[in-house]
Amino acid sequence: MWDLGDAYERYVGRWSRPVAVEFLRWLAVPPGRTWLDVGCGTGALTETVLAHAHPAAITGIDPSPGFLELARQHVHGATFDVGTAVDLGDLEADVVVSGLVLTFVPDVPRAVSEFARVGSFVGSYVWDYSTGMQMMRYFWDAARDVDPAAAEHDEGLCFAHVSGQDPLRDLWTGAGLKDVEVTGIVVPTVFRDFADFWEPFLGGAGAAPAYFATLPADQQAAIRDLLASRLDTGGPIELTARAWAVRGSR
Repeated sequence: MWDLGDAYERYVGRWSRPVAVEFLRWLAVPPGRTWLDVGCGTGALTETVLAHAHPAAITGIDPSPGFLELARQHVHGATFDVGTAVDLGDLEADVVVSGLVLTFVPDVPRAVSEFARVGSFVGSYVWDYSTGMQMMRYFWDAARDVDPAAAEHDEGLCFAHVSGQDPLRDLWTGAGLKDVEVTGIVVPTVFRDFADFWEPFLGGAGAAPAYFATLPADQQAAIRDLLASRLDTGGPIELTARAWAVRGSR
């Protein structure tokens, strides 16, 4: 599900950019620093760093060739390489960041320790899957009403160890980082209509679309119909998305 860059952009990538802008404002890193974007995906955060943080240089790494291909096509002025969060090798930077990544890393404490090893200033943000990322919360609530087994895939449950204020603070302090702070970032996620909300869940990129693709047609239709009954007003659907952001220094 992580090779479909275009599908991911339609699903949640478009909402990554406004979060990235607010995240960088909060980090307030002076210009002229070197940056490393770990798990850069399709390049949303890398592109925002280039536009707003005036870096001396920035490298983005990601394990997905499909995402990196899209990043190289659309983001100019950065270096993109294949890499993983848990082994940064001989990379180094003044600032290490990761956006919407840690929930998908198999060994999060090791990844944060790697961030702290190679960077002097470390920041990250993750969606608040439990209550704050409304488009996904609506989906998982409907999915669990139709298919109780959906609870095994519900990001609000699966990622509780990462996507909260206390878990993030504990990860940063556990990696030896100092002056650790956590904040919430809320951005609007407005859909033109129900079709605009629903179509991205059909692309297979991301945890919810990947789960949905495994279901038989009758359950897929039931989830869609239930969501439509809860959200479809015949016009725009105005939701919000909250991310938790964390920062600290070595």
